[in-house]
Amino acid sequence: MNREQWRPFLKRWSEEWVDAHDPERDQPLEAEVARDRWLGFAPATAEEVAAAEARLGRALPPSLREFLLTTDGWRDAGVFIYRLAGAAELAWLADADEDSGWIEAYSDTEFFDEEEDEEPEGRILARSLRLSLEGDAAVMLLDPEDVDERGEWAAYWLASWSGSGPERFDSFHDLMHDQYVSFHALRRPPGATRDHWDAEVERARLAALAGEVEAPLAVLEEASRFGSDRARLLRFQILAMLGDTDTIRLDRVAVVKEERADFLHTPLFTRELLPLVYAEERQAPMWGSTTLSLLKNGGLEEGRAIALAFDPDEFDPNRLTYGNPEFDAAVHDILDRLDAEGPDERTQDALWPALRAAIALWRPISEDHIAPVALRAHPALAEMITEERGREILSTRRGS
Repeated sequence: MNREQWRPFLKRWSEEWVDAHDPERDQPLEAEVARDRWLGFAPATAEEVAAAEARLGRALPPSLREFLLTTDGWRDAGVFIYRLAGAAELAWLADADEDSGWIEAYSDTEFFDEEEDEEPEGRILARSLRLSLEGDAAVMLLDPEDVDERGEWAAYWLASWSGSGPERFDSFHDLMHDQYVSFHALRRPPGATRDHWDAEVERARLAALAGEVEAPLAVLEEASRFGSDRARLLRFQILAMLGDTDTIRLDRVAVVKEERADFLHTPLFTRELLPLVYAEERQAPMWGSTTLSLLKNGGLEEGRAIALAFDPDEFDPNRLTYGNPEFDAAVHDILDRLDAEGPDERTQDALWPALRAAIALWRPISEDHIAPVALRAHPALAEMITEERGREILSTRRGS
């Protein structure tokens, strides 16, 4: 990324950061940041960058070099890094007395997969260039021994509270972009970026209802990274129909914070997600947390009420409503036949064409509803809808 690319990206980041600032929660903005709407500083000169390279004994990687020639340092690189070094402040982590504890702490710790060709984290940290000056027990680094064909050094993000080791990125630019995404995920600032992803999510929703699968999934995944709750909810439904309940766990969409408590009263939750919550609870092992237990202990009175209302002896998936009346009647006809003939694989195979045909009758109950996920609350239907069959359902144009 050159200066012509860095400048508009950093300008947008700065403006969104200022717009997202909450005077009641955040530290006051520096006067020049509020005035100029710019988190950076004046550009470093070519001579200052050359002096830093001479002092460090290394030519800096291209994306960092161009960054410094755009701004000599940076404030608030994401939510947990408060200050990035300028050219004169760059230093090897091993030479920074205040940061030497990172190397010691990770010298005897292995977070990477146990493979013979992987180096200990402590060794990587010991040779790394420190990029960040201040942070919330977090640091950003570059590894001069891990260089790609473009001359870019591998970059690392590391936080002592993360529970995991250093997270690797291909370059300084990639690390900065990830911090920008993280800022959006945590703060959802107003502006062009949020508007862009909201529009992309809507296009992905319509494409999914039209029978597309992979392209909407890709868009929704990226929009989820930028903090879109709607994208995560829509993506969950697609993955659930494919039988994937691990990529986005049910609790990630069913357990909400106070500002979204109204969601627990919507038909999408009560008719589609809640049956999945109850079905999960009936199938759950005795150990471990479930979505229902998280609702009960999540601090919301609405969630606690939902959990206390659950009676496993009264939950009967045969009595659920699976959608609009025409679709629900077709599904219950299939369930009656399954009950009469026995829910074995032969009967499921014989009745699958009827369920596939019934999808033409299905209608979404809201603009955030793109698949009949409540079907998976019934054990026989969940078994019938294999990944391949789930893809057939998703590939069918749904809704009028």
